[in-house]
Amino acid sequence: MLMPVLALVAGLILLVWSADRFVEGASTTAGHFQVPPLLVGMVIVGFGTSAPEMVVSTLAASQGNPGLALGNAWGSNIVNIALILGVTAMVAPIRVQSVILRKELPLLTAVTLLAGYLVWDGQLAREDAWVLLGVFAAVMGWSIVEGLRGGGDALATETAAELQAHAMPLPRSIMWVVVGLLVLVGSSQLLVWGAVQIAQSLGVSDLVIGLTVVAVGTSLPELASCVAAARKGEHDIALGNVLGSNLFNSLAVVGIAGAIAPMSIEPDVLTRDFPVMLGLTVVLFAMGWGFRGRKGRINRFEALALLAVYVTYTGWLFTTLKQTA
Repeated sequence: MLMPVLALVAGLILLVWSADRFVEGASTTAGHFQVPPLLVGMVIVGFGTSAPEMVVSTLAASQGNPGLALGNAWGSNIVNIALILGVTAMVAPIRVQSVILRKELPLLTAVTLLAGYLVWDGQLAREDAWVLLGVFAAVMGWSIVEGLRGGGDALATETAAELQAHAMPLPRSIMWVVVGLLVLVGSSQLLVWGAVQIAQSLGVSDLVIGLTVVAVGTSLPELASCVAAARKGEHDIALGNVLGSNLFNSLAVVGIAGAIAPMSIEPDVLTRDFPVMLGLTVVLFAMGWGFRGRKGRINRFEALALLAVYVTYTGWLFTTLKQTA
């Protein structure tokens, strides 16, 4: 058990480091090629922050552990909303000013409903995976169009400021893209091996490990970037990181994993994990959109409620783990 635990811990540490280097390198490289800041914030950062989930889930599916792949993707969505936004809004309440993000909130809700519909028969067939990837391509097309024409959006302003603050020469930017990606793949392999070995040693499904340890680990880059953005008053970047990551997870991460290895969906996923993910997504939509004259925001009371949901959900998972051990 010692070696799998060490592999898991080392994989998580290297994963966080490499994801941060990859996102920073990719963003600044795009800036050198005059890519609009909003496009960087919507597409490149969204892809970069979901790169850990994408690599981990792809490796897990290709190695015959589809439960770990799905648990990582959906567990990360739950972690992003309940834990990461909860912690971030406790540090500094989040105000939603970006028009683009207000459009992404209902989009994420619709995507989550689509994902649930496709697996409700207890299977994620290869055809279902291709539907998710097709919708992902459409969402990326929409994001590119919005990114090219929405230069005055609040998210664009905040992203431009971040790009200027982290400016670096082009050769160095490219170096971090390459190094970050290589270490990301290697650390993901280490993480998957450790997680699978631990699951087998404890006698629990790799789904539970994916929903807990792996989901938190692959979401740590978002936690660091969201808290840093909130402390600097860049509220739209903080929320944009989560929305972009969840869209990528639900469509691209699950879609790629399902295309590689069609999977049977455990009953607990449909009665426990999906309802929690959907409920949190709807709550985020309500808080971020704002109704009846209330501007979109997440205050500290709402953040505390999100954290309480995460603690309760995690306790529920560990109860399940004890029952199956």
